[in-house]
Amino acid sequence: MTTTEIEVRTYDRDCVATKFDRVVTEEPLELRIVAGDAMQTLAVTMRTPGNDFELAAGFVLGEGIIRSREELAGLSYCVDKRIEEEQRFNIVNIALRDPGLPSLEQFVRRFTINSSCGVCGRASLDALAERGLAPIDDDIRVAAALMYDLPDRMREGQRIFSNTGGLHAAALFQTDGTLVEVREDVGRHNAVDKLTGWATIEDRLLSKTILCVSGRTSYEIVQKAAVARIPIVCAVSAPSSLAVELARRFNVTLLGFVRGRRANVYSAPHRITA
Repeated sequence: MTTTEIEVRTYDRDCVATKFDRVVTEEPLELRIVAGDAMQTLAVTMRTPGNDFELAAGFVLGEGIIRSREELAGLSYCVDKRIEEEQRFNIVNIALRDPGLPSLEQFVRRFTINSSCGVCGRASLDALAERGLAPIDDDIRVAAALMYDLPDRMREGQRIFSNTGGLHAAALFQTDGTLVEVREDVGRHNAVDKLTGWATIEDRLLSKTILCVSGRTSYEIVQKAAVARIPIVCAVSAPSSLAVELARRFNVTLLGFVRGRRANVYSAPHRITA
């Protein structure tokens, strides 16, 4: 379901032809919170089908609804017979161990989000601090030469992108450059959620990893990294101003324009050595 075959007309100079091409599948995913006998829709996001449980776990972790795997009772697709069969795999139920629903009034975006803007986190940096999120403190040091190679290593793991050319990616690396996991999606934020959700489900700490993302780095991506305690984030394109501000406040090392043998470091440069 990650790709869809469609008929296209191609133009090459004076030649016109009809052929079939594969494009990335994009479908809505509704995330529902279940606690005891109560259920409430949390958000709807556009995503590439696949690793949906990881996406759900990563989303509730990044938004502060859960803090660890122990707070999750289960993840499941909705099999309600009242829902059309083809839509059942577009709804994920996130069951919490706490029998009471958490207060969801604080979520400023609980409606359909398009894949380009992402499911943003808190509206302000102060709200993150109020959640108890502290600056990351560690003694990690990584050579700049190692960082230069990460986008290419991530690209090698992009199986769907190689078939379609239309997908974003996020990858986790160890600090020695070893690839840990890669996830792909139409939205960078979804790909990051799939990674942090995978780590949550597997009960793995990310405090000694590097997150690499395709394209630009936005506020929500740095937020998700900070909540997951990922100390270094790098991207092949530029960060936004709010992403830089957030990274500086929470001591996340943020790199942009990691291309060839070059990179810009926008925050916490002490982790990158010459």
